[in-house]
Amino acid sequence: MGNRLSKIYTRTGDSGETGLGMQGRVNKDNGRIASMGDIDELNSVVGFLMVSLGDHHREYGMLGQIQHDLFDLGGELAMPGYELLETALISDLEDHIDRINEHLPPLKNFILPGGNETASRCHLARAACRRAERTLVAFNRQEPDGHLLAQQYLNRLSDLFFVLARQLARADGAPEILWQSRHRKKDS
Repeated sequence: MGNRLSKIYTRTGDSGETGLGMQGRVNKDNGRIASMGDIDELNSVVGFLMVSLGDHHREYGMLGQIQHDLFDLGGELAMPGYELLETALISDLEDHIDRINEHLPPLKNFILPGGNETASRCHLARAACRRAERTLVAFNRQEPDGHLLAQQYLNRLSDLFFVLARQLARADGAPEILWQSRHRKKDS
């Protein structure tokens, strides 16, 4: 890594612009910056989830790697034309999803976020991931080359958080919270 930051505030962003890794400055409300911000927020939520799991948990290492991958994704967005993600990451996520889902009962109803604190944090990660994906999709529509692999990664990652939340909700023997609409018609 190049220069280390010795002074955190630079005042260069006070005008509503920020610097990119390799190409000048852009407005802070630019789609690229919005995507980077949502990915940064997602990474923070993943860290929040990891704290509740503890470093002894089976999925802790996987989530730590995801944090590094998300940081790479943010770096890729910060440096237009530079690619850090590889297609193998999609397969890795699918392998994790299959491994976790294999031990879960079939889903017969929608579930609500919750169950316990750790599962709830995982649902927060899933929701933050979906927002990051929507922001990136909007940005990709504006960008000639786009970041389609990153878009796939976020889509698969939200699926991983969903099955992981299901696993975590059941970890202490508690049932998942099934959706029961008060507007559902009763059977006669």
